[in-house]
Amino acid sequence: SSHEHKVNFKKSKEACLSYIQDAMLRKQWKRAAEFLTFYVESLEKDYSREPIGPSEMIWRIGTEILCHHSHSSMKEFNCFMEQMKTLGVKRYLKVCLEHVFHLLCNGQIDEAYQNLSLAESWRFGEQTAIQDREMKLIQAYRGLLDYCSWAKQKNILLEHGPDGFADLSVEQEMHSYFRKAAVNLKEIIKIPGVWDLFVKCYVDLLEFYGDHNEACQVLNEYAYNSKFPANPNAHVYLYQFLKRQGESKKSLISALKILHDIVPSHELMIDFNTMLQKSKKRKKRRLGLEVIFAALDYAGWKENIRAWSCLARQVKQIVISEKHLDWIKQEWNSRKDWWPAFHFSRYLAKRNWQENKSLSYEKALVAGILLGKDCKYFKYVSHQGCKARVKRFRMLKKFVNRHSPVYPRISG
Repeated sequence: SSHEHKVNFKKSKEACLSYIQDAMLRKQWKRAAEFLTFYVESLEKDYSREPIGPSEMIWRIGTEILCHHSHSSMKEFNCFMEQMKTLGVKRYLKVCLEHVFHLLCNGQIDEAYQNLSLAESWRFGEQTAIQDREMKLIQAYRGLLDYCSWAKQKNILLEHGPDGFADLSVEQEMHSYFRKAAVNLKEIIKIPGVWDLFVKCYVDLLEFYGDHNEACQVLNEYAYNSKFPANPNAHVYLYQFLKRQGESKKSLISALKILHDIVPSHELMIDFNTMLQKSKKRKKRRLGLEVIFAALDYAGWKENIRAWSCLARQVKQIVISEKHLDWIKQEWNSRKDWWPAFHFSRYLAKRNWQENKSLSYEKALVAGILLGKDCKYFKYVSHQGCKARVKRFRMLKKFVNRHSPVYPRISG
């Protein structure tokens, strides 16, 4: 009966999809391709009037299989994507974008550019307006490829030095790419979102032609506009731009302060700490100590000698002057329960001594001040250093012993 046919078809379709999923999870791409073929054929034989709408599923599954199948070729992939473009008008531009990404990954830049140009000229009634966001992405990626062509021409001209600019045709072609890239890149970064690559390329174009005010405005908008999602890279790009322009330390510190609030473990925290330590303002030096302590809370910094050197230097200065010991105490209070095992175990002392004696020196100095002269890490490293007759380790031991009365004040 008609009802039985519908029930059986639904069961067989679900079973086939289950087999496809299983084959893909097991990376059995040939088996998955065979089941997908059966799935498509069964859909073609279905005479029920219920809308099935399987085009997106076939597109997603088929793309994944073709990307991994050992016998698939670019020709087959291109043919498949062209078929998918005609299957669903609502997904036309998304399919185009995925096709372009695949072409780019395989080094077929000209083909990718051609596909973007064709997609940009696509029109289909109301769907054109509905897919406005996808169309902007199409234009943005075309601008990105125009930027690549511009950069290539720029490098050719720069390699030939000042005399290279005598070739007006090459220079004019470069400016043509600049205009096309700038228009499309400028449009996409107006939309709230994460557009790191597009922003970097657009700023590079502006900087090359000396439009530093526009570049600064773009980066400030990208970093501080509340409509955009919080993005650490936005503040990194702004900081790097300000540094290239030789801006004041106040501006650099302001950019890095927000980066610190978002990602306290970012590699630029070393630069941030260095600038803060050199400041004459007590508030900024206090922040510098907070920044370096916070960075060393993360496992990725455990063996970063620059970070330990920064902390050791600032802690040593405070101990010698005996001013602001409360700064150290405040930072240490929230860490004294877990930092000893995390940073200052006897096991780590042995390993650090064997692998990097300079690192073990900086850590031992910090450990001796924070945990006292009986700290396992400090005792092991200072003993090994004195045993090896290394002067700096003898000086280290004397320094910690001399300032041992500071430890009770820090530990509370």
